[in-house]
Amino acid sequence: MKPSDQLSEFVREALAQGGEPAQIAQALTHAGWSAPEIAEALHGWEVSPGLPPVPRPRPYASAQEALLYGLLFLSLGMVAWHVCDLGMGLIDRLIADPAEGWTYGGSSSARWSIASLIGFAPLFLFLNRKVARMSMGDAGRRRSLVRKWFASMTLLVASLVFLGDGIYAVYAFLNGELTARFAAKAVLVAGVAALVFAYYRDELND
Repeated sequence: MKPSDQLSEFVREALAQGGEPAQIAQALTHAGWSAPEIAEALHGWEVSPGLPPVPRPRPYASAQEALLYGLLFLSLGMVAWHVCDLGMGLIDRLIADPAEGWTYGGSSSARWSIASLIGFAPLFLFLNRKVARMSMGDAGRRRSLVRKWFASMTLLVASLVFLGDGIYAVYAFLNGELTARFAAKAVLVAGVAALVFAYYRDELND
C-alpha cells in the first residue's frame, strides 16, 4: 500500500470512530505528515451523521484521454502558429519597412500555412466539441488529471510566448528598432497568445 493510501485509510478509520478533523490533523502533524498531505487526506472524505465516511471523487488519469487531449493540444498549437505565420505575411505586404523594402517572398509559406489550417482547424473544432460533450454528459471528466496537465502546458506555453513577445518589443523600443511593422507583428503574437490563455484559463479551477 502506498503512503498516500495508508494516510487516506487512517483518516477514514479515525473519522469512522468519531475523531474530529482538527484532532486528526494534529496527530498526523505530530507523526511527520505535511500540511498539504493532511489537507488532501481529510478532504477525501465526507462525514455524514449515521453513515460511515463517504469518499469524495478524486482526480484520475486515462490513456484514452491522453490521446484525445494530446491531439487537441497539438491541433491548437498548429492553428495558433499558422495564424501567426499568415498574419505576419499579411503585415509584411501591407506595411512597408524602409529598412527592408518589399522583399517579402513568402507565397510558399502562406500556402503551407493555409493547407495546415485547412487540416488542423476542423480537427481542433471537432475535438473541442467532443470534449465539451463529454464534459456535459459526465461531470466527472472535469477531474481528469490528463485534462489539467494539458491545460497547464497550454497556459505555460501561452504565458511564455506572451512574456517573450513583450520583452522583445521593449528591447526593440529601447534599441530604436520598434517600427510599425514590428509593432503590428508583436500585437498579433500577443493577441493569439492571449486568446489561447483566455480559452484555457478556467480549466485549472474545476
